[in-house]
Amino acid sequence: MIVNEQEPHYAGKDATPMAPVRTVKEMDEDEQPREKAFSHGVSVLSVPELLAVILRTGIPGKPITEMMREMMRANDGRLHTLERRSRAEIMSIKGIGRTKAIQIEAVMELIRRYTAETASEDPVIRCSQDIFRVMQPRIGNLAHEEIWVLLLARNNRIIRMFRASQGGISASVFDIKVVMKEALVENASTLALCHNHPSGNLTSSRSDDDMTEKCATACRNLDIHMLDHLIITAQGYFSYRDRGLMP
Repeated sequence: MIVNEQEPHYAGKDATPMAPVRTVKEMDEDEQPREKAFSHGVSVLSVPELLAVILRTGIPGKPITEMMREMMRANDGRLHTLERRSRAEIMSIKGIGRTKAIQIEAVMELIRRYTAETASEDPVIRCSQDIFRVMQPRIGNLAHEEIWVLLLARNNRIIRMFRASQGGISASVFDIKVVMKEALVENASTLALCHNHPSGNLTSSRSDDDMTEKCATACRNLDIHMLDHLIITAQGYFSYRDRGLMP
């Protein structure tokens, strides 16, 4: 049978005409990253395209891929820089409202948790480097300060790790009673303290020294060994134990 190329071909009497196949370039720009992923896998997508797949749609006249390119340009093309942005800063990109900003924050949090989970696969704390390896992915690049406590068993395996306090850019409130209560509930024999400096400064402050002294004193009173106190940034750490400064 000869089919007229000018007429749509039907598979049967009542069949629907076959839709013409579109190339990726012929698709709406919001669709393009998804189709590339379907055809070639997500590994071929750029960071803006990966974010576009998650956020899905842009605004009239501005496809989501273009919005994500603009956002990454504003962050030097680095997820590391984007991670430190506040919600208000993310929303300063035209077309990104509260919902899209929260979606982006969720992506950053998933990255942090995945990295921290991988670092915690062997949760034995032998030295300051082990504490840094576990905690740096979690707090090293945050734009606000957080204080975390690691509770350890006699074999130095992590029983539990928890955030004891969350503060602003330069300080956070530390309640030693809450920390000691949790240590007793978990029957911890050893405790390690750590917090981040959003400024990137690895010099200990007077308030850091006071926190170390307060925690060490409380641990001695309850027969709990305080292993160390680390100050953590994206680039490195300061260890009270390694510097010989543990009270």
